[in-house]
Amino acid sequence: MTNIRRSRGYNFEHGLVKRLNNGDWIARRLGGSSTGLPDIVAVNNKLSILLSIEAKSATGNSIYVPPDQIMRCHGITKMFKAYNERYIILAFKFMRVKRQKIGGKTIYVPRKTREYYKIIKFKKIPKVFPSIKCNYDGDTFAIHNAKIRKVKLKNFQIP
Repeated sequence: MTNIRRSRGYNFEHGLVKRLNNGDWIARRLGGSSTGLPDIVAVNNKLSILLSIEAKSATGNSIYVPPDQIMRCHGITKMFKAYNERYIILAFKFMRVKRQKIGGKTIYVPRKTREYYKIIKFKKIPKVFPSIKCNYDGDTFAIHNAKIRKVKLKNFQIP
């Protein structure tokens, strides 16, 4: 099961990098959690834009991004101040099958694949970063100290 998840995540990241490497953008996978870096960094040198991307894919109805992964993305945006615009992007992909447990058995039910790209902007940098949850309908929530509140994160259009 772990290899399936890892493969699913790699394929999503690889596809994003291919889409971003379109001439104006340059993107690279960085290795993610094992390196203490975000999954992907992309730059548009003509427009002076840097994207620090954390990518998640799942077969469930919700996807979570832990606070340490958001902090890693934030660290990259702080590091490259030469870029006029620096964004943390959370990329969510809900797979075309939904995993369900019925009577102790796991089954997969077909559904439409959905992808969301959300921008995180902080009015002020929090001392403790929240977890972010995205559901299949694209609604996003911040989770901190066992409190969940709905947050409206702006959508980002991947080139």
